[in-house]
Amino acid sequence: MHSFGYRANAVVTFAVTILAVMCSIASLSDNFNASSPTAEIKVLNINWFQKQPNGNDEVSLTMNISADLQSMFTWNTKQVFVFVAAEYETPQNALNQVSLWDGILPSKENAKFWIHTTNKYRFVDQGSNLRGKDFNLTLHWHVMPKTGKMFADKIVMTGYRLPDSYR
Repeated sequence: MHSFGYRANAVVTFAVTILAVMCSIASLSDNFNASSPTAEIKVLNINWFQKQPNGNDEVSLTMNISADLQSMFTWNTKQVFVFVAAEYETPQNALNQVSLWDGILPSKENAKFWIHTTNKYRFVDQGSNLRGKDFNLTLHWHVMPKTGKMFADKIVMTGYRLPDSYR
């Protein structure tokens, strides 16, 4: 006869194996989800554009952000982290990214939203590189599953330009 410890070990090992197989299947099932997110960001106003005493440029924007990320949610999605970043080039760096706004979408019901906001985080460039600068606004998202690997993607919106002079 087998001892109690041996039998308990067999049951626990079997249960952990089944759990691992179920988690793998859940993670793989997310690959079959065809998502089709949409987003639009409108810059309504440049509230102020100034040079700080230390020589850096700083901008405050008022924006309308609308997005429909409901297709990102599956039964395995825990939450989606979403943020808007301004992206531009300078002579020192090929890509500069400044986060302007972020949020956490805990459910599919919250994944279709419209928000009127100013930038939540400061839009500052180290130097005087923003005058007359073209920039993109990019909506990034990170899907955090209950099990499996995280997935990230973005939508880039082009055609934005800062003024040639400070306000």
